[in-house]
Amino acid sequence: MARLFGTDGVRGLANGEVITGDFALGLAQAAATVLTQGRHAQRRRDEGRRPRAVIARDPRISGEFISAAVAAGLASSGIDVLDAGVIPTPAAAFLVEDIEADFGVVVSASHNPAPDNGIKFFAYGGTKLPDEVEDRIEAALAAPELLPTGADVGRIRRFADAEDRYVVHLLGTLEGQRLDGLHVVIDCANGAAAGISPRVFVDAGARVTVIGDDPDGLNINDGVGSTYLDPLRAKVLEVGADLGIAHDGDADRCLAVDANGDVVDGDRILAILAVSLRDRGMLAHDTLVATVMSNLGLRLAMADLGIRLLETAVGDRYVLEALAEHELTLGGEQSGHIVFRRYSTTGDGVLTGLQLAAEVARTGRTLAELASVMTVYPQVLVNVREVDLARLASDVEVAAAVARIEAQLGDAGRVLLRPSGTEPLVRVMVEAADTAAAERFAAELAAVVRTRLGN
Repeated sequence: MARLFGTDGVRGLANGEVITGDFALGLAQAAATVLTQGRHAQRRRDEGRRPRAVIARDPRISGEFISAAVAAGLASSGIDVLDAGVIPTPAAAFLVEDIEADFGVVVSASHNPAPDNGIKFFAYGGTKLPDEVEDRIEAALAAPELLPTGADVGRIRRFADAEDRYVVHLLGTLEGQRLDGLHVVIDCANGAAAGISPRVFVDAGARVTVIGDDPDGLNINDGVGSTYLDPLRAKVLEVGADLGIAHDGDADRCLAVDANGDVVDGDRILAILAVSLRDRGMLAHDTLVATVMSNLGLRLAMADLGIRLLETAVGDRYVLEALAEHELTLGGEQSGHIVFRRYSTTGDGVLTGLQLAAEVARTGRTLAELASVMTVYPQVLVNVREVDLARLASDVEVAAAVARIEAQLGDAGRVLLRPSGTEPLVRVMVEAADTAAAERFAAELAAVVRTRLGN
């Protein structure tokens, strides 16, 4: 049977097979059983207080009934609920840590279209749950619920100053650096960033033009945001802005556009910020964390600059785990999940955009100049479907094909075969000095995988 939790909580079509009101209520009750077993929750009980949780959501329409069901499930389990309403996912993580809540719940499907939704959890301290804790919550769905009565039932209250707390926190990360004189276009993806990101940039001194800031419950990620950058590029050129910042629906991602309309992806943002932190003595162990899918150009640039690159599996949770394990300060993904461990317990798109703009202001250099610290190598990705994943690691012909292509690429390219965690497919990724070579080698290797592993 497939695992309920994916790489970022439970996600699917709202009112489809999984994400229903009944399921949300039951999952919240199961989470209440598991996430209130720590010392902090017991201490609260010993003090005569109930455990408490923060809940938040993005503005998609189904979030209204799903978050209501989550709140009902928690309160019926004896949890006091602080409802922060529509705020970014990283804001919820911050608030869990800030008020020492026992855990947090976010109702969001991130960059997915409006009909989808999801439920994800943050543990005490605002960190994402390890796989084993998610598995315990899944198992608890079949266990008896916590059903207190009378005065032991939880209360549901509005988290009145949630947004203000988060804004003050974000501005504090600038440590006195102002954005005066910068013109920034912000694309809020008609999502959770709409009420916060423009406000933060204005308070920091920037002149701000905003698009994608009119969420109606149905238009989240619809042709705007970090997965649709053309509107942002056009607006930056139209108004002559210094840079553009794009968020996704729950604002845990950030991609950027320079004054020329050229995209600055997560890898380039990581390179810019790693150099900035290193030069200011703030990059722990002179080490950056990135995933195996990060561009070869990032690896080469960091090596040239004397910055070590620590690789993880794909997924921001693995970046977070590596940051914590090795006591590092910066990591992220090409998709724009950037984690500043000094300031945040998870990827934060508003924080990333703010720090990127601050580096432009601090150095007096354009974003294009800063991004030139690395050269992006052409990267071609081919999905080979309907294959036997179990044979991937042991097939000698596939291994030989990889070795042959790697030998031809030498130091000017890279090959990566990665089985999907959710589908019966293999992702074939090839990087090379030019696009034609990357496409040729990717097609060649994909054909071998298809022939050798096809069902």
